[in-house]
Amino acid sequence: MLGKIQRWGNSQGLRFTEALLQEAQMNVGDEVNVSVEKVRIIVESVTKVRGKYDLKDLVSKIPQECQVEELDWGESAGKEEW
Repeated sequence: MLGKIQRWGNSQGLRFTEALLQEAQMNVGDEVNVSVEKVRIIVESVTKVRGKYDLKDLVSKIPQECQVEELDWGESAGKEEW
């Protein structure tokens, strides 16, 4: 893919297509680490895809004996619809 470095205000930038971001498993707003190796600019994702935590990893840490129950928080205090 051919790109072009452009000026935005006092900064310079490079736009990425949505397809390129998907292939790199990155999204708009993700934190990235930018570094230079010889004459190459390297852009690497800082966090795991879709956030800081992996849902499957977190769920695997729930103890087997854990029982889920519904709690009653009392009457509605505003315009909640249940």
